[in-house]
Amino acid sequence: MPLTTAYGLALDHYAAESWTESIKYLELSLRLHRLLKDSVRHCVLHCDDSKHEEPSFEGNPDLRVYWHVMMRASCQRKCRAHFPGLQLPPPGREILEDFRRRSPYRYLHFAHSRRAVPCAYTYLQKNPEDQEMQQLMKEYKSQYDLSGYLTDHEEQPYEASFLRGVELINSGDYDGGVEHMEKSLRLYLHEYDLCQADCEGISQLLPDSDFYAGHSSHCFSTDVYADILRCKLKCEENLMPNVGGYFVEKFVATVYHYLQYAYYKLNEGRRAVRCAYSYFLFEHEDKVMEQNLQYYKAYGEQWGLQSDHYTPRMEALKHHNQTVTQKQMLMFLEKYLELNDEDFLGPEEAALLASESPDVEFEGMGDYEESFYADWRQPKGKGDAGESES
Repeated sequence: MPLTTAYGLALDHYAAESWTESIKYLELSLRLHRLLKDSVRHCVLHCDDSKHEEPSFEGNPDLRVYWHVMMRASCQRKCRAHFPGLQLPPPGREILEDFRRRSPYRYLHFAHSRRAVPCAYTYLQKNPEDQEMQQLMKEYKSQYDLSGYLTDHEEQPYEASFLRGVELINSGDYDGGVEHMEKSLRLYLHEYDLCQADCEGISQLLPDSDFYAGHSSHCFSTDVYADILRCKLKCEENLMPNVGGYFVEKFVATVYHYLQYAYYKLNEGRRAVRCAYSYFLFEHEDKVMEQNLQYYKAYGEQWGLQSDHYTPRMEALKHHNQTVTQKQMLMFLEKYLELNDEDFLGPEEAALLASESPDVEFEGMGDYEESFYADWRQPKGKGDAGESES
């Protein structure tokens, strides 16, 4: 059953107050959405790792880029063919946005009394501004003992490790705190990579923006690629953990800040200074950290520091450069998309182009059109993070 159908039935039964059937299809929708994401992730990551013997492009190096794009598109088509869920009609933007915002859990909250509290809690972790749900949670807390019921169904593994790391560092257990913070960082960066893969995959599921279909039609869809970049740049916001009702902004930088402090307390200067430089990548205007860096330089000999220690960690540099590059690419694309006809043609040519119907040559009856389009589309042959220091 397509996700669109299952979710539509769930909302229809919800509106009719048929709670049992609504719960059935809401839970089915959540499973289908998870299956869809996992299938898309698999294909994106599989094709990222696929290697092909590259032919010679001497004399025409531009063909190399086109060849890589076509090979990736072919890999995607072959991979998707193995997943039944990817053969079904894709969900629309509004449905995907509902699942991104965890809205199905809000419906489950009202429809299923036994799961009301954990569903409400899960929803509020992403939507703390919802006053109606906040008021309901206050009522639950005033009426019931909620011990063991405040469960976030969508909690990511890195969130629990981060919270435990903060608790241990604040209590003076720096060894335990470092262990949990390093684990939290590894888990977060892994989830971040999956989020990036989601943006490439889920965006392609939208019926009006199939990136690879565009390539197979010899047509590069710039606006689709811009949408993918916007999605990737929202991964940090989407993965931002909620700790005690407060969102931890700039999560990666925050983790490096804790690690720098904990390693310093453990008298591990080499690891501390690299965490300090990693933090400074993301927060280069932080005056306190700037003073810390000056301290490490001043007492570097006592810490046994060499020139190669005054650098960010590899995974921090990779993550920082990735986000900076994506922002630059998006700025370039948005500037490109703002260009009008006069930027490419003269004013007279642009005015003439705007005054004519783009279909003026083909107006009127003509049985040849469909067969011509089919012949043109039909191909002759078928073919379809540095490791953290610990």
